[in-house]
Amino acid sequence: MPRRTATMLASTLILIALFCAGLLIKVPYSEMSPGPTVNTLGEARGEPVLRIAGRKTYPTSGHLNMTTVRVTGADYRMNLGQAVWGWLAHDSVVVPHDTLYPDGKTEEQSTQENAEEFSQSQESAKVAALKELNIPVATQVVVSTVVKDSPAEGKLHAGDVIKAVDGTVVEEPGDVAGLVTKHQPGEDVTFTIVPAKEAAAAEKAGRAPEGGRKVTITTEKAPAAEKGGKDRAIVGIRAGTDHTFPFEIDIKLADVGGPSAGLMFSLGIIDKLTPGDLTGGKFVAGTGTIDDAGKVGPIGGITMKLVGARDAGARYFLTPDENCAAAAADIPDGLTLVRVKSLDDARKSLEHISAGKTDALPSCSKS
Repeated sequence: MPRRTATMLASTLILIALFCAGLLIKVPYSEMSPGPTVNTLGEARGEPVLRIAGRKTYPTSGHLNMTTVRVTGADYRMNLGQAVWGWLAHDSVVVPHDTLYPDGKTEEQSTQENAEEFSQSQESAKVAALKELNIPVATQVVVSTVVKDSPAEGKLHAGDVIKAVDGTVVEEPGDVAGLVTKHQPGEDVTFTIVPAKEAAAAEKAGRAPEGGRKVTITTEKAPAAEKGGKDRAIVGIRAGTDHTFPFEIDIKLADVGGPSAGLMFSLGIIDKLTPGDLTGGKFVAGTGTIDDAGKVGPIGGITMKLVGARDAGARYFLTPDENCAAAAADIPDGLTLVRVKSLDDARKSLEHISAGKTDALPSCSKS
């Protein structure tokens, strides 16, 4: 066999071996890629994303698109070839598997967590939007969860409104734990509550729950891992907040999880509740968590969301302040980044965009 032929044959066999290895060798990485965007002013699967009843609404135009990221599943294992291809591709990112699924988190656990975060983001988006418009929202402390086999099981239920503990009115979730832990384990603590069904009926009627009944629970010692070096009294509940809105605001969007759409939901609600077009008919996309006070927080996968927004046709992208440096490092062509720290910032920037005053927009920089 001629030497050149032998060399070519050997090279081919090596390439085949490397190709097979790339298909067979699994690596601990996952892939993130741009997901779909949804106009919060429009429809999804034939239904309005935002539906408001019991309050005058106004026509809207343009886009206020929330953005998403696709990720490979918890049980999916990339092979070496896919990882290398992902590293080379511009419109996807390969990250360590533990970044997306820490501590062996399963797909089911991740989906549940994302659903809970999405639900909370919807609630905060409504509260922030109405506060921005100076529309009063009633807030109450509720039982979020009841721990199985705890003293509270069967006596308190998720959704019960906690009016007071031992006669002291509670104003925020932390008040509940503070009042319970004033007791020694084995002592009784008295909750004044409005049962979940009554609270739900009051919320449906657009009013804060009234009245209340007393429930006495005997405390127990916190588990060793939670005691912090001393015996601490608990009843086995987690407290949270719930809100009673003066009219109905319903957010319909399936197959989306996580908290990062909060900002865009708030802006969509504001646009529908105020005269005129917030966007001036422009195509604006964005992302960002939001809390009840309207503060915008950072999110993951910013570069993928920028690509998804650009591909959908967005011209402007509302970018959380803490994501600005990463976003500015690789801005897709034709997309203008707008820095936002709060819902009020975002609203003012949209007014500038609507008026064509783009020089007044707060921009993102790499540093």
